[in-house]
Amino acid sequence: MASRQQLLRLTEETVCPICLDFFTDPVILECGHNFCRSCITESWEKKEINSCPQCREEFPERNLRVNRALANLAEEARKLKLDPKEKESKPHCEEHQEDLKLFCDTDRKLICLICRDSREHREHRFLPINEAVEIYKNKLKSSLDSLTEKKSGTLQTELTQKRKISEVREQASSLQTHITSEFTKMHQILTEKEQRLLRDLREEEERVVETMERNLREIQENLNSIEEKLSKLQKQTEQKDELVFLKEATCRKRRIDDEEKTFLAADGSLSLAQFTGPLQYTVWREMIHTIHPGLCLYGEKSTVKPV
Repeated sequence: MASRQQLLRLTEETVCPICLDFFTDPVILECGHNFCRSCITESWEKKEINSCPQCREEFPERNLRVNRALANLAEEARKLKLDPKEKESKPHCEEHQEDLKLFCDTDRKLICLICRDSREHREHRFLPINEAVEIYKNKLKSSLDSLTEKKSGTLQTELTQKRKISEVREQASSLQTHITSEFTKMHQILTEKEQRLLRDLREEEERVVETMERNLREIQENLNSIEEKLSKLQKQTEQKDELVFLKEATCRKRRIDDEEKTFLAADGSLSLAQFTGPLQYTVWREMIHTIHPGLCLYGEKSTVKPV
């Protein structure tokens, strides 16, 4: 004999999705869905578009094929006097297809009266369904209370963790500001020291080069004088008159001997000690006087010692 569930499934398969009654002259669309011929025709005329009411697929032509197998199945359902609108509402015993009347506390499941008297449930403890519902409601309430309390504690822990994260971020932000400020001060000190050293170097350079450039000018003036004399001597060698030549040569030899002067390249050197010594150490010694030892941020003691 067919079970109640099987009959209900049979009913669902033979019901038109549009009129919700057993199929009358069922037809199948190209998409595979079934409808009463009159139902689908009326639906298309109202919408003025050939589409499936279930999957919305559209068709260029009204191609309706008769589903004879489904028509026969629907006729059988009518003969069994099944209600097409009946749904599987209450659960039934899967084994005996009877209404579930008791709760087997031993197996923790719903059973029918036939199950109660069967060998499988012999010596088991049974409860009325309403009593079992009350017991499990109380257990559920206890679980809910416990879980609610756990949720409250977890929320509190979450808030605490968020607060601690916020504190760390604020601390990091404060430290970042502090570090930037301190290094800005050190950069300023180093920049000022650099500019001071560069200025001293330029002054030292000018002092040393000034003497050397003065000597260079004198050397160049002497060179010009020598070139002028060379030019005159060259002209003298070209003199044709021997008497004039001897007279000028004797006089010029005397003047050259009187004006002869020797020039040497002047030496010059920078004071290297000020600029090439251990600059890092020198600057550090100067910076140490600007550092204020004592308590730093968040209570840590400074380890810097004045020199």
